[in-house]
Amino acid sequence: MGDALQIFANKGDLAHVALFLWASAASALLVWSLREQAASNQRFQDFVEEVARITSLLDP
Repeated sequence: MGDALQIFANKGDLAHVALFLWASAASALLVWSLREQAASNQRFQDFVEEVARITSLLDP
């Protein structure tokens, strides 16, 4: 790993490595955020369905 960083440092491409790492982290955070949002939406949908089921049981 040190050799790879040395090559990038010698060629002046260290900024590209930093940009790649930043973009990768941002993309991973976006994917994680979207998964959490989807899970939250599913939990809310389950809650609404349970409320509807209880309401239908209590309605005469």
